[in-house]
Amino acid sequence: VNEKFPKLNPKRAKVFHSCTATCLYFTKRIRLDIEPTVSFLTTRVAKSDVDYWKKLKRMLGFLKRTIDDVRIIGASNLRELYTWVDASYAVHPNMRSHTGGCISFGKGMIISKSLKQKLNTKSSTEAELVGATDMLPANLWTKYFIEAQGYNLTENDFNQDNKSAMKMEKNGRSSAGQGSRHIHIRFFWIRDRIAQEGINLLHCATYKMVADYFTKPLQGEMFKIFR
Repeated sequence: VNEKFPKLNPKRAKVFHSCTATCLYFTKRIRLDIEPTVSFLTTRVAKSDVDYWKKLKRMLGFLKRTIDDVRIIGASNLRELYTWVDASYAVHPNMRSHTGGCISFGKGMIISKSLKQKLNTKSSTEAELVGATDMLPANLWTKYFIEAQGYNLTENDFNQDNKSAMKMEKNGRSSAGQGSRHIHIRFFWIRDRIAQEGINLLHCATYKMVADYFTKPLQGEMFKIFR
């Protein structure tokens, strides 16, 4: 965000708002790969300027070049659920962090999230903890839904790349240091869910963290691989 760029005139600002809203509609249905960009642009529709106009044009150019790409949705095994979650610390102008996450049955993504966190955190560990609480409900909903269809999960893997956050999620207050005591107890409900729902909390190396795609503007090879 750079506030120095001149604002769009009312006519262009209206086009910017309309186009961003249209992209928001279909990114949730067919183009999950533009969700991080759309998530950012939607926060700027009331403050659109020439820089955001360029970002919108770049995204539309990407859509045009990839218009014939297909979205792959499938399953290697309907009894094995995989979730990845990550967070970028204090990347928004109000110093809030950004959560990215995705869910798969082994082939393609069925659910993804790219959203600004609703509270400020004091460290990247806390941001990862809040990110996990943002993503876990989608994991549980998917688990309950697939079990209602008659498929009881044998594996439910919840992947993160921050070991400190994982300790807090497993142990609750006992792993929260002095700097984290202000985190409200509701964010430790994840500890109970991990124990009750049979969730495997696993460490995922950063270069394998697919959720990175939904938290930051990746470049080059990593963008292609994760997409």
